[in-house]
Amino acid sequence: MRDLNHSHKFTDIHSRLSVGPKISYLRDWIYGGIDGAVTTFAIVAGVVGAELSAGVVVVLGIANLLADGFSMAASNYSGTKAEIDDYNRVLEVEKRHIRQHPEGEREEVRQIFANKGYSGEELEEIVNLITTHEDMWLETMMAEEYGLSNVQRSPIRAALATFWAFLLCGAVPLVPYFLGLPAGAIVAATMTGVVFLAIGAVKSLWSTWSWWTSALETFAIGMSAAGLAYLVGAALRGLVGA
Repeated sequence: MRDLNHSHKFTDIHSRLSVGPKISYLRDWIYGGIDGAVTTFAIVAGVVGAELSAGVVVVLGIANLLADGFSMAASNYSGTKAEIDDYNRVLEVEKRHIRQHPEGEREEVRQIFANKGYSGEELEEIVNLITTHEDMWLETMMAEEYGLSNVQRSPIRAALATFWAFLLCGAVPLVPYFLGLPAGAIVAATMTGVVFLAIGAVKSLWSTWSWWTSALETFAIGMSAAGLAYLVGAALRGLVGA
């Protein structure tokens, strides 16, 4: 598991908090890496299952890397931007509610913290403290009423993380065919399996799972998809005249 220990000296705390929370693009890397390896190897497995030539593997593999990688990056960009747009939309609604119906919004804050176990003077102090500062009031309502965080991820960085992870991991199954290695399918399967294991092991650094459990889970998911593609390719072999 990633070590989250840090200094609690005054100056260190001030330096750490002054830059704000660190935004992680881990899920974008994992998403792009697994999908890149799965889809590219699925193409390899499907073509091998259909007994087509190595040239077909290379052509389809490169087309998949560029087209599907860009498509995933664009989709991730749009999805991340939609989250930001939705946050800003809801934020404007809450601003309007606070200005037009302040007592109703104070009552919402009161009930939110009453449900957390606060009562009496302590509850009223919390309500007064929060509703005295509009920024804190808005942040509280966004988080507690809508489950939305004010920490926003960059759509461009999310898209780039997905795209590069897709390219790097997705290129691995094609390496044996670029190099003209014998038994290319077996080598590609082995290399792709190693990629799945590596992605899972790295993912465990941000998880409570052991590295080998995370690695095996990712390996099982990825190879299952590849195996399905191989079976489909073999079953449809006759349709392409192989």
